[in-house]
Amino acid sequence: MEKTEKNGYAERGAKILVVDDDEQIRRALKSILSVRGCRVSTAGDGSLGLNLAIENTPDLVVLDVSLPDMSGIEVCEELRAWYAGPVIMLSIRSDEPDKIRALDCGADDYMTKPFSTGELLARIRAQLRRAAPGSSVVREYETGALKIDIPQRRVAFAGREVDLTPTEFDILALLAKNMNCVITSRMILESVWGEDCAQDTQALRVHISHLRKKIEPDSVPRYILTEPQVGFILAGLPKESSARA
Repeated sequence: MEKTEKNGYAERGAKILVVDDDEQIRRALKSILSVRGCRVSTAGDGSLGLNLAIENTPDLVVLDVSLPDMSGIEVCEELRAWYAGPVIMLSIRSDEPDKIRALDCGADDYMTKPFSTGELLARIRAQLRRAAPGSSVVREYETGALKIDIPQRRVAFAGREVDLTPTEFDILALLAKNMNCVITSRMILESVWGEDCAQDTQALRVHISHLRKKIEPDSVPRYILTEPQVGFILAGLPKESSARA
């Protein structure tokens, strides 16, 4: 990072993604940030924003709560499945519950529209300073012949793509992000289905069974192991150069 007299800390070269359905805001922020040496990409909806984040991981995301195709909350939750950088949420709503919801979903800061450009720049600088330099962003997990791409929501076994349902992927992704650690049934249920379904262990067992049929090469589980009376674990196995499909 370079220091300048004008800005104190100018995050020159920082990659910033702006996701907002207001074209004027996108243009203004791109102009303001580009002048300060940032590399700015913009998106007018959540789907494009997520794709841009996957293609070129940003150092910081400025994200509007209200988007035409999905909410900023949903976008933030999708990002937090793999993205570790700072997220600043923008909204026309200043109610405390909305701020709490945004922060609980993984946002690092929250600003109400209309906002001062100077204050937004200051908050961007502050978030970039706090972000750990070179902090690792884990996009893929690999164990044995199994590869799990979190942002793309794709799974491959021995080089062949595996077709999982959204729920099956969410379960596998949770296990992958905690590889070699036992995740209790309750934790999986609350994370994937919500607190209201925390007791539905039968549904979880059914999904685990379907997952095993799709990724286990043998009748004896090697990847998803059961910890009796506790939960499940994704075993970290040595990478396989070739495996049976």
